[in-house]
Amino acid sequence: MTGRRTLIRLSTCAVALTLCTGSGFAADGDVVQIAGGLDNPRHLSIGLNGALYVAEAGKGGAGPCIPNPEGEGEVCYGATGAITRIQGGVQERVVTGLPSYAGADGGGATGPHDVAVTWYGAAYTTIGLGADPSVTAPGGAFAGLGFGTLQQFGLYGGPQGVVADLGAYEASANPDGAQPNSNPYGLLLTQSAAFVADAGGNSLVRVGLDGEDSDADAVRTVAVFGETMLPAPPFLGLPPGATISMQAVPTSVASGSDGLFVGQLTGFPFPVGGASVFEVTRDGDPAVFASGFTNIVDIEFGPFGSLYVVELASAGLLSGSLDGALTRVDPNGTRTSVPLFAPGGVAVDWTGQVYATVCSVCPGGGAVVKVAI
Repeated sequence: MTGRRTLIRLSTCAVALTLCTGSGFAADGDVVQIAGGLDNPRHLSIGLNGALYVAEAGKGGAGPCIPNPEGEGEVCYGATGAITRIQGGVQERVVTGLPSYAGADGGGATGPHDVAVTWYGAAYTTIGLGADPSVTAPGGAFAGLGFGTLQQFGLYGGPQGVVADLGAYEASANPDGAQPNSNPYGLLLTQSAAFVADAGGNSLVRVGLDGEDSDADAVRTVAVFGETMLPAPPFLGLPPGATISMQAVPTSVASGSDGLFVGQLTGFPFPVGGASVFEVTRDGDPAVFASGFTNIVDIEFGPFGSLYVVELASAGLLSGSLDGALTRVDPNGTRTSVPLFAPGGVAVDWTGQVYATVCSVCPGGGAVVKVAI
């Protein structure tokens, strides 16, 4: 495994494909499925009239292909990414043909990772990369396919296309100074800007949308999330007392009453309890806001001040289990959790109703559930 991990395609994807059958999500009255048949669904958001929009990372395709950035074999491109709308009991892919890559089984794809919709019907989505940006540069195997970007689509017509090439920004700016790697993941949309958590670049970047930013500063770094030194796990066979570096891997960004907040997956060795939610101060220094989580893939604040945290694998990604959880952290610090299988994202409406994606590394087996928590 590499030191800088993006969101995992995972050897444990086989576990997901075996266990995620598209049923059994409503083990009790707390979880009710409202949509299914999704390809690797990740983050979701709420738009006009309470419609849910879901980013589907797709299932790859026939190529071109590149060596798997996170393991053996290769991964191949296909225009199988999509944005799905769920409203009034109707499920519809409203944007299709988005870039995706995956292994032969289609599981754990990289593609559309998050989506946000404006009041005037424009949808913005982050398209992941999870590799050195050179693969998308001119002459690269994925050049011109749209990976590593922020894109806009008019749901009812209007402009569409690439808003910012975040892979190119990582290649030139490289905020954390490590080997270049970009994986645009979490997205927060404001009136004048989009904030993107780059899980590969260990950074939070701002993309200007109001037309006031010049070309030179349309993309800029807001915060950098540094490495953490950990005792080396025994299975690595290193000398006693050896340490290894763990990447932060920021996967999500949300707006709270005091500013911006970012959740981290953590990189290898994905320690149980090692993930935190950070508050990004005005000077760009991340400060721990809530800790003790494992492999965070999304965060969101509810209308009553509670923080919702999605853990992809509560026992850690090296456990072989993708039993995760959605946890509500109340303003007084009380935590309430509901177990979910391989959850990928959370959205909370103005009434406090909570929705989540599950089986987020499953091609065709992903779902959206309504969660009572």
